[in-house]
Amino acid sequence: MAVLGFSDPEEGDWSRLRGLQYAQLAKVSFMRLLIHAIAVGLVVAAFFQTVHPAALAGWGAALAGLLFYNHKSDASMRDADRRGVSRSEIRTQAVGSSLLALVWCVPMALFPLYAGPVEHAAMWSIAALLIAGSALVLAAAPVGTIIFALFLGIAAMASFWFTQSFEMIGIVFAFVSLVILGTVEHARTYLTARIAEAGMVEKNEVVSLLLREFEENEADWLWQVDPARRVRSVSPRFAFALGKSADEIEGMPFLQLIAGESWETGQFPPSLHDLAERLKRRENFSALLVKVTIGATQRWWELSGTQMLDEQGKFIGFRGVGSDVTEQRESSEKIAYLARYDTLTGLPNRLMLTESLGEAMKYAAQWRTRCAFLMIDLDRFKAVNDSLGHLVGDRLLAQVSKRLRMAIPEADLCGRLGGDEFAVVIRDASESGLVRKVSKSIIDHLSQPYEVDNHTLYVGASVGSAVGPRDGSTVEELMRNADLALYRSKDEGGGEHFPYEPALHATAEERRQLEFSLRHALERDEMELVYQPVVNANGEDVVSFEALLRWHSKDHGFVGPDKFIPIAEDTRLIVPIGEWVLREACLEAKNWPSHIRIAVNVSGEQLLEPGFSSSVVKALSDTGLPPNRLEIEVTESIFLRDAAMTRRVLEEIMALGCSIALDDFGTGYSSLGYLRQLRFSTIKVDRTFVQGASNGHPESLAIIRAVVAMAQSLEMSTTAEGVETVEEAEMIRGLGCNKIQGYYFGRPMPSSEARQLFVDEAMKHAPKIA
Repeated sequence: MAVLGFSDPEEGDWSRLRGLQYAQLAKVSFMRLLIHAIAVGLVVAAFFQTVHPAALAGWGAALAGLLFYNHKSDASMRDADRRGVSRSEIRTQAVGSSLLALVWCVPMALFPLYAGPVEHAAMWSIAALLIAGSALVLAAAPVGTIIFALFLGIAAMASFWFTQSFEMIGIVFAFVSLVILGTVEHARTYLTARIAEAGMVEKNEVVSLLLREFEENEADWLWQVDPARRVRSVSPRFAFALGKSADEIEGMPFLQLIAGESWETGQFPPSLHDLAERLKRRENFSALLVKVTIGATQRWWELSGTQMLDEQGKFIGFRGVGSDVTEQRESSEKIAYLARYDTLTGLPNRLMLTESLGEAMKYAAQWRTRCAFLMIDLDRFKAVNDSLGHLVGDRLLAQVSKRLRMAIPEADLCGRLGGDEFAVVIRDASESGLVRKVSKSIIDHLSQPYEVDNHTLYVGASVGSAVGPRDGSTVEELMRNADLALYRSKDEGGGEHFPYEPALHATAEERRQLEFSLRHALERDEMELVYQPVVNANGEDVVSFEALLRWHSKDHGFVGPDKFIPIAEDTRLIVPIGEWVLREACLEAKNWPSHIRIAVNVSGEQLLEPGFSSSVVKALSDTGLPPNRLEIEVTESIFLRDAAMTRRVLEEIMALGCSIALDDFGTGYSSLGYLRQLRFSTIKVDRTFVQGASNGHPESLAIIRAVVAMAQSLEMSTTAEGVETVEEAEMIRGLGCNKIQGYYFGRPMPSSEARQLFVDEAMKHAPKIA
């Protein structure tokens, strides 16, 4: 059965041996085609007068197609002796031979029905020719030959049975049986010869390999042991590797020399035990990695060895080559470490976190428990990075990683996803409230002040969590849902833990749809500017307007700025939208009296866009608005993005003649340094301080007084925002603010109503005609 390929003995590389058999097919493929072509010619000559030409042509076409198929299959075996043959390839060959035999069964079984005994005998002669030819040419791979002989023999016996030529049936049976037996015996002889030849080649290759390795690599050495595994014929290089002289080593047990202290205890490293077993079983080996101890130093050796036999075939020991691969091993370990660990923090990276989460989910499914994935994002980290530099930011992240390890149970895994994002894998989250407890611990630990390079830094942490398999059946789903929960935490102001809820998908989908609609808002003419008046604190006459953006979406209706402005900034759509706002505001301001200014808010994304100053120049030139009537409003946080570039751009705008207002002063980060360096025209006091002062909060009152005093000393004006009552207006006047903005003096209004204010004011002051 092994000769035919139906089974493989346990010993030996039989895939390789099958390759030696079937590689022969490619060599005789052309001869196979020639034999069949001759046979086809003989069949046509014998039955041309008795069988319809269409039948002959159809049969010939089918045969040609199958011969082409078998030829391609044979050609694919050209390199089989170098790669081995699979079971599927053997089956393909058998199927091809079966189909070819079935096609030849047609003329053998049917054509003689339309002819006489002479043509019948001729057809059998042709079939016998094919069977004998296959046995001679394809005996190396006997399965196809046996199938072909059986099918064609059965067809021949059937045709002779129909004509009651019983003696011919016996002749066919005897002929086919002899062919099959001869084919099997020939295949056995062929395979035995090739096995012996391959064995000799393999032995020669091993010896050549050992010698080549020794000659080409000076770091390698030859080693040799006798049947008792004692070192013999010590080479100088091998002695040097062991740190001893050749005389000291000669006759010593090989394993004792490389085992170090473990020789006395018998507690060998697994790799050394593997080497000992191979030597004991007299088993050849190649590139075996072994941990050895030379003196008191741990090293890694790569050993190859093969048996030595004398002329009588008796085992006389092992000979091989070895090399010290300690440095390569350490490099490989370092590469493996870098693939799964973050170099900055030493924490597991995204790859290892993903693998660990997958293992946790498998554990949860197997034991009917729960696992959890926590995503952590640092609050206010970007401000630290932008203001103090990446070096301080990196050192801060290193401290964060240490605290994160302390904040979670030892059984759980924490890692860094990238940037200021971290994650925790909780393998068993079955305990009620465990995820909430761990999240609180993380937030508490990470929110404590940090000391980095003489800076006291405050960053918080936001956490989003998802529990598997409840919140996701795959690693990707669980990570995505934890990210949605984290986004919700950041959206709520940070410093909190939010677990995943299915409703978060609806929020994310709503944001996606808003983003899609926002991309087309300008071209659909859905944007509108409204204008809120700013009045003189004493005379209460209008001195300027602040342009405010509104979006009336055809798909979503009215969308508040608190919803679409963050989306516009995240997607950088704020740049084209901001340019449109700037131009429309300047265009509308042309309709107002010449002393009225227009204030336009500019985001950090817009201000730091290359060419922002040019867009301001273009808006002014296109609309004809004088530069002194345009005021650009920026917030304090803009200086934390890129302070040098921000200052440069603002100076360019002021050089045009425009003024700069600092909005929301006191609510973000200290900008006192920039107040000294940049000549702001106005400081705007945030509405939270105005409301706090109106409610009698001493802190708010103190802040407003300080801002007013500082602005006066720097020759800047102050605008109080959010004034809604007459009492608040009176209080603001008393505190010394120059301008007031709020619902008390006017809500944001469309352009037509803003113009009407000036018409009404003109009519009020027009002389009355008696």
